[in-house]
Amino acid sequence: METQPVLSLQHLEKKYREFRLNIESLCLERGSILGLIGPNGAGKTTTVKILMNMIRRSGGEVRVLGLNPRKDEKEIKQRVGYVGEEPAFYGDKTVDWTGKYVSGFFRKWDTNRFQELLDRFAISRSKKIQELSKGMKVKLALALALSHDAEFYILDEPTAGLDPIIRREVLELLLAESREHERSVLISSHITDDISRLADRIAFLVEGRVVLSRLKDDINADWKKIHYKRGALDKDTTASLFSRKEHAFSLSGITNKFQELKQKFEKPVLDGDVKVENVDLDDILIALVEGEKSCG
Repeated sequence: METQPVLSLQHLEKKYREFRLNIESLCLERGSILGLIGPNGAGKTTTVKILMNMIRRSGGEVRVLGLNPRKDEKEIKQRVGYVGEEPAFYGDKTVDWTGKYVSGFFRKWDTNRFQELLDRFAISRSKKIQELSKGMKVKLALALALSHDAEFYILDEPTAGLDPIIRREVLELLLAESREHERSVLISSHITDDISRLADRIAFLVEGRVVLSRLKDDINADWKKIHYKRGALDKDTTASLFSRKEHAFSLSGITNKFQELKQKFEKPVLDGDVKVENVDLDDILIALVEGEKSCG
């Protein structure tokens, strides 16, 4: 029996005067972690807010846990753990009060779990929200999201502005949730290092469109930077490279078809005329933003 995806977007549109979100297709299977990468203004937050019915889409079909966010908003919010870019709290209330207040909205609230997470994150129950640092507020938001037995976590730029230690702690907790409890995660971010550590599938959002969506391992296998001496590669191969640059003693370019073209590189590599390097997600994002290559 085929398992229903936790997230399915088909022909999703949101039109603004100077921006248009247009996602042809995007899916996330149960137990997987999808990283949504894009520069600021690419449409990441717009997409997340549509999933949570915080803004209305202009067209297309959206399913979260098989449900329609417009018609089934209350049920979705019971089953989704959501952390926004700027968590909203009552500043003059304590952490303990906030937990009790939020607990009233969820039928599966687990007080013990919430208290355990506060201890893990070293968040004082008696502190007022306005006394917490930004990092502590994010960890409190995450503790709340993880304390009502959610099946699917949707996180919008949760680590933006956090120091590396807190970022690592947050990512490790999310990864543990996914692996140990088969929870699904959608995390949007422009911090590609976080996505690389966490996600098993990655979608690149550029100017409102998903221009690349694949398993992370497949991306890593196909996207490579090639350094080569002039004449070491045939013209068709060099023409297929993008982000081409000239250096003092060599040339370079990026391929997104390394496995397909691998045989053409083997002999030059042995001769020392070609060097193959891995590329990071920043390199790929920059290439896609520049419009030099678009693939699905």
